[in-house]
Amino acid sequence: MALSNSQYDQLMRTYEQRQLDNEYRLRMRYEKVYSLIPELEEVDHSISSLSIQKAGLLLDGDETALSTLKEEVESLSEKKKALLISHGFPSDYLELHYSCPDCKDTGYIGPRKCHCFKRAIIDLLYTQSNLRDILEKENFSTCSLDYYSSNHIDPLTGRSSLEAMQTALKVCHEFTDTFSGEFHNILLYGDTGVGKTFLSHCIAKELMDASYSVIYFTASQLFDQFADTRFGRKNDSSSETSEHIYDCDLLIIDDLGTELSNSFTTSQLFVCLNERILRQKSTIISTNLALEEIKSIYSERIFSRISSNYTILRLTGDDIRIQKKLLKNLGGTNDVTP
Repeated sequence: MALSNSQYDQLMRTYEQRQLDNEYRLRMRYEKVYSLIPELEEVDHSISSLSIQKAGLLLDGDETALSTLKEEVESLSEKKKALLISHGFPSDYLELHYSCPDCKDTGYIGPRKCHCFKRAIIDLLYTQSNLRDILEKENFSTCSLDYYSSNHIDPLTGRSSLEAMQTALKVCHEFTDTFSGEFHNILLYGDTGVGKTFLSHCIAKELMDASYSVIYFTASQLFDQFADTRFGRKNDSSSETSEHIYDCDLLIIDDLGTELSNSFTTSQLFVCLNERILRQKSTIISTNLALEEIKSIYSERIFSRISSNYTILRLTGDDIRIQKKLLKNLGGTNDVTP
């Protein structure tokens, strides 16, 4: 999921086209108002003539030319605004209008990438990973509790699978509702096929729709990305993508424990989780591992970071994918559910 040179060029072409479109729309607005308000065109001609006249005076040594030019141009500009307003146009109708006023549709604020450019990067990565299609099917509006039983009791917690899912849904809704003002992380763990990934998708869609930057990786993809950066296995901007991993608004690490675990993955996981905690950037982890397995596989200090900084949610029940297949074989419906 690294942003390659061609992907970067693609984004920059989008910004260049956006600037051209802005200028074209401004020309069209000028043509429109000139046809409706001939006096306004005369004012613009006066401003141009005045500028040329004052420039000549300034070259001839008239030191007052610049200050008087400023005063007279301001007066004419106010007249333009008054003409626009009197004919039902906004006072800024003949100014460039930007999709992002912060960077003026350049993608950069000084040497730094604008927040809109960072969102565009994430958006491009999501589009090319096809996750958007998944989020259209897996979100809070398509979530159903029908596959969770009040009779399936978790021996570890004494709670039913239905109660566990109801609690998890409540926490996930609160996570998205308070995201702009509160820092939270979530660990989803428990049985296979009970909706852990589904819940992370629900949160991802809510936040992406609110223009937050979200990156989703399976654990294997995440550690492959870190390896690409560490060992220089690719010639694209892998290091830049790793920075997005540390700095995106939400990072989702799915299926932790399915990757080949070793000292490298353990160290990289600690760096990633610790860095995001320090930056107050939220993370969601889903895993089939038990808590004791997380501790033994990934070290005591990683488990300490998780236990002290994450809301831990345990989901249990029968594998929903198997339940769906059984229903399908019996001729039942196959609605979208976790």
